Amino acid sequence: MLPVFNARGCGSASLFVPTGPILSYTIGYGKVLSVNMFVIDNAIWIRLGSFAGIFLLMAVWEIAAPRRVLRTPKGARWFNNLSITALNSLVGRFIFPLQAAALALVAQERGLGLFHYLNVPSLPAGVLSIVLLDLAIYLQHVVFHRVRVFWYFHGMHHTDLDIDVTTGARFHPVEIVLSLLIKMGIIVLLGTPAWSFVAFEVLLNATSMFNHSNISIGTAVDRVLRLIVVTPDMHRVHHSVIIGEHDSNFGFNLPWWDRLFHTYKGQPRDGHRDMVIGLANFRDPKRLGLVRLILLPFLERKKF
Repeated sequence: MLPVFNARGCGSASLFVPTGPILSYTIGYGKVLSVNMFVIDNAIWIRLGSFAGIFLLMAVWEIAAPRRVLRTPKGARWFNNLSITALNSLVGRFIFPLQAAALALVAQERGLGLFHYLNVPSLPAGVLSIVLLDLAIYLQHVVFHRVRVFWYFHGMHHTDLDIDVTTGARFHPVEIVLSLLIKMGIIVLLGTPAWSFVAFEVLLNATSMFNHSNISIGTAVDRVLRLIVVTPDMHRVHHSVIIGEHDSNFGFNLPWWDRLFHTYKGQPRDGHRDMVIGLANFRDPKRLGLVRLILLPFLERKKF
């Protein structure tokens, strides 16, 4: 039986997402799980709920057990960073009315992607997709540091003069669009299941807020935890003003890539409490307001 496609209006555009028989698919050993359309219909709420929950947890933890004393007023930084987060959400919805998770369903229906070609069951295909998407984000991060035209946009993330939970969502809208294009390409190339892409996005957002947080978890715990996930102490090194340090520890979720590709640095030279965060040419908080942050890649290229 052929699947049915429903049109869903979005302004002047219509989203065509598969329904009907494609809703059920085997995840291994004959077990069938109907989750694709549930994921599509609830992707926004899944991501928003996880974002709000992790954000609240990290924000409270930062108050209860901060790792370092912040050097700039939190109010102005939080306004800028959260405003950029909201702007990025609007930009993503406007430019890509067809969700990436829906694209995964289209790829599944048309048999596109390596996993569909090899008939890999959804569960192992989903787990492998999450790992490979994480590798892709690591490689993207490295490229965005080393290719000047991309650094202009990613550098805005590094102009934050402190690092806390809000820094984890402080990315230029152009970088967000480029990153989503890369992820959509990987979805089609691999044949990523819709559920695993949403799971990856939830994990990526959660770990980004976690590893940017200004929280103290103890040296012994950090030493063990960073074997399986990027910790705040591990990623804070990446936000050092020292070039040799901010060109290290590119991982967001899994910590293995930095060790595998020799970009890992254990600790900052000046220690976590005394290290300087940000970029050397962007030290004045008054020149890092919301509008100027968006325009930095166009107005301040010589400083990057």
